[in-house]
Formats: sequence, C-alpha cells, structure tokens
Amino acid sequence: MIKFKLKIIIALVVVVALVVAGAGFRPDRFFEIARSMQLFADVFRGVNEMYVEELNPNTLLKTGADEMLDGLDPYTNFFPEDFVEDMRTLNTGQYGGIGAETKRIDNRTFITRLLENGPAVRSGMVVGDEVMSIDGIMLSTLTVEEANKLVRGQTGTAVTLIYKHTESGTSNKIIEKSATLKREKIQIPVVPFSGMLDNKIGYTSLSEFNQEAASELKKSIDRLKKEGATALILDLRGNPGGLLQEAVSICGFFIPTGKLVVTTKGKTPESNSFYTTRSAPIDEQIPLVVLIDRGSASASEIVSGTLQDYDRAVVVGERSFGKGLVQTRRALTYNSVAMITTAKYYTPSGRCIQVVDYSNRREDGSVGKIADSLRKAFKTTGGRTVFDGGGIEPDVLVERAINAELEKEIRDKNYFFEFANKYYYNNPQAMEYGKPVGNLVYPEFVKWMGGKKLDYKNDLEKKFEETRLISTEEDLASGIKSSLDGVAQKISALKKRALDLNRPQLEPILARELHYRYFPGKPIHPAGIASDETLARAISVLSEQESYRKILGVK
Repeated sequence: MIKFKLKIIIALVVVVALVVAGAGFRPDRFFEIARSMQLFADVFRGVNEMYVEELNPNTLLKTGADEMLDGLDPYTNFFPEDFVEDMRTLNTGQYGGIGAETKRIDNRTFITRLLENGPAVRSGMVVGDEVMSIDGIMLSTLTVEEANKLVRGQTGTAVTLIYKHTESGTSNKIIEKSATLKREKIQIPVVPFSGMLDNKIGYTSLSEFNQEAASELKKSIDRLKKEGATALILDLRGNPGGLLQEAVSICGFFIPTGKLVVTTKGKTPESNSFYTTRSAPIDEQIPLVVLIDRGSASASEIVSGTLQDYDRAVVVGERSFGKGLVQTRRALTYNSVAMITTAKYYTPSGRCIQVVDYSNRREDGSVGKIADSLRKAFKTTGGRTVFDGGGIEPDVLVERAINAELEKEIRDKNYFFEFANKYYYNNPQAMEYGKPVGNLVYPEFVKWMGGKKLDYKNDLEKKFEETRLISTEEDLASGIKSSLDGVAQKISALKKRALDLNRPQLEPILARELHYRYFPGKPIHPAGIASDETLARAISVLSEQESYRKILGVK
C-alpha cells in the first residue's frame, strides 16, 4: 500500500510539472493546480482504502480522467497502460492474433468477421461459429476485453479454441470442434478492395489512414492504370481517419508538388504548421470521384476537402463526420498516454471542417443540421462556393432515408446475424463472388422477420405521441379523437411496411452479413452490394464527362 501511495504521489507531481511546463509558470495557476491535485489524491486514496469492494486502481483512474476530460472536445482522452497496445494497433494496423473478430450475444461469443488467409480461415472456422473456450478458459466467465486479450499475443505462440460449428446443408447438425492455431502478425487490410468496375473505371477503397495507407493506395492506383483505368473512384466511406501525413501524401497523388494541403493552427507555436505535397503526382488529369459518408472523418475529410478545394475531384455521397481537430500524443508516467487536442486543421481554401456545435450530433456522432448563420463561405480554386463548420458537403449529395431506430432495433436483436447464419447453413452454394448478394435474399429476410417482434418508435411516432399529449393537456382530445386514431392507424400500417420501405438502407447490411459467410476473409466486391446508390451516382458522373466538368466548373 505504501508503495502504491508513493507511485500516486510521484505521478501527481509529474502531472503538475507537465501542466506547468506546458502552460508556462504562473504562480496563481500553480496554486490552483497543486490544490486540485492534492484533493484528487486524497479522494483517490480514500476510496481505494475504504470502499466496501475491492477496486482496480487503473480502472478508477481511467474513469476519473475520462470524466475530467468529458467537458472538453470528444477527442482529448487519457489511455492507461492497458489501453496503449490498442492505440498501437490503430496506428499500425498490426497485431498478433488469429484473424477473427467476435461478438457477444446473450453471453455467448460468436465469430462475426474473418481475415483473408488468416489462421482462423485456414483452420476451417466460419462466421457464425460459437467459441466456447480459449486455452481452457470458458468465455462465459470473461468480459469481452478479457477474451480479446486471451486471443491476442506474441506472434508464433499457440492458442487453442473449442468452438461449436453448424454443418451446412439439410442437417444443420451442431458439432464441437477444437483448433490449435499459431498467432500471426495480423495486418488489417488498408485497401480492402481494388478492381475495375468496367473497362475504364477503376475503383479502390481505403479503410483507414495508418502508416501503410499511402504506399498501399499507390500500388492500387498504379495497378488499376495498368489495367486500363481512365477514371478513378476513391471510396472513403466509413473511413475514420488516422495519420495526417498519410493524407498529405495521398493528396499528392493527384495535385502538383508544392501545393498546400492542410494548415494546423493551435495555441502554441509548435501547433501551427502547414503541409504541402512533396512527391511527383501519379496523375494530375485523370477524372476522379471521392466517395464519403457520415462515417468519413478527420484524414478522410482532409483528402476529400483538399481535392474539392482544388476542383480536382467530384465528391459524392453524404455530408462527412465533421472532425477537424488535431490530437497530439503525450507520453505520461507508467506507460500511460494522453491524446490532447492541440490544433484545428484548415483546408487550402481556409475552411475548418470541425463541426461548430458538439451538441448537434446524430446518435452515430456525425454532423446534424448546421444553421447557415454559423457557417462561413469560401471559394475553391475555380471559384465554386464551399462552406466550413460542418464537415465536407458533397458536390453530388446522395441522401439516404434513414430509419435509425428500425436499423438499431434489428442490429441490437441480432436479426441480421441470425438470419444470415440460417440462410447460409441451408443454402451453402447460393452465392457467386462479385454478383449481387442481398437483392435476391431480401424478400426472404422480410418474410422471416414476420415472426419477429420489433419494439421501437420512429420519429413519426414520437412526434405523434407529443401531439396527442398536447391535445389532452389542452382538452382537445375529445374533439379530434377520431382524426388522431386515424393517424395512429396509418402510422401502424406504415410500420408494418417498414422493412419494404427501408429496403435501400437495410439490404446492404444484410448483403454484407451474407458476404462474410459465403466468402470468408475476401474483400467485399462493390458489385455485390446491389443497392449502392452512391457508387451508382459516381459511375454515372464519370461516364458523362460533360457532367463531370460542369460540376467542377471546368470549361
């Protein structure tokens, strides 16, 4: 206990020193900081000594730090030693494991994704298998984090899994299997798919901006050009970002050397920087479309925003996430790390992509509606108007009618997962790679869902209930009761048709679930998602050069 107290005191002294050094010495501020640190230490020590149950000091510290930083922006975070390895994985895309992702459903652990040519795929495991134990330890007794730590480890070491496997075909017999696998260095594919969509349009996706992003994307583009691509689609949908320098390098593939890509501006001199392209471009002229959605963030927004500012690419899809903040990694004592927001980044036109209102976010964290009064107008190189303060607004907007509550209900009850398992077990040879997966199966999914219970309220229902409540409070209910009942019946009828009405939103999710089973580890072929309207619009734009040039304002 004395040793532990000494560590806490040392850590607090170091934190005070870091804060004072970072902010400059101010006697009044130093007293406030020192007093706060002493109070924190007293509370921390008292809780650890006296609380009725045994506590994990690391967890307690992480909770306290998270709460302290919660009032700042969403990206300033503290990571104790236990979390640093996860950060390394995010930055490098590498770890020692078996190439499988799992999900906990009703305290049971199922395989949900497999990596191409990974140890798990080679052993014969498939999506839908239930993992019972790892190295003799039952997973039902562990948390998800504890189970993940058991699977990951030093490359070359062995791990034994006991799992249940359902035989495909008519029997659907469940058998118990054992597999001893050697952990390998798992490289998460940064370019999940690259290929020709027709005889002239090349397509490549990018999943994140890790340290391999630029080099792998360059290989992909070079290969597509050799295969005859005269136009390119760069898919950044769902890409959460990553390393800033990789984004700068990728912009340099399409614009001249020495061009400004991004400027960072912060409180300290070292936070103020500008980044320009340094290498010769791959192709300055090839027609280019960049796909984004509400999951495209940070470095994805730098790339799409910069290419938009230079009128170098047509941006197609949804408004992006709206993250224009730069985080700096600061090493702390005992192998812990703080990620601190130190600057905002600005595209070449001068706009900041960071959403101006943190509170105005959707449930998935992306940008909601932004008042025009909060946004400033800027000009692209060719004179087109673009705006700041709310992510990247596409040149060609593809709006999706999203019933978030319905999708969440189906996901939360694992109906996509459950149906895909049953369909695969009963139809093991039904799919052909590169052909539409979900469109032929979706009607069967709707029929199967007829026997499932869905408990959710969509936006229309919520607003209607508010209206009915107001009418009751205002003593109007009796006079308009029949009208309200009629509206309620229509809403109920619409809910019964919700699966059909929301097919464009739900079918791609089902298609991906089916893909994971029929083609374990293989990248999703864009042609396999039949209702990808964003991709269809991109192909249309590139197929009509006059339309492409008109969007960019090029004569």
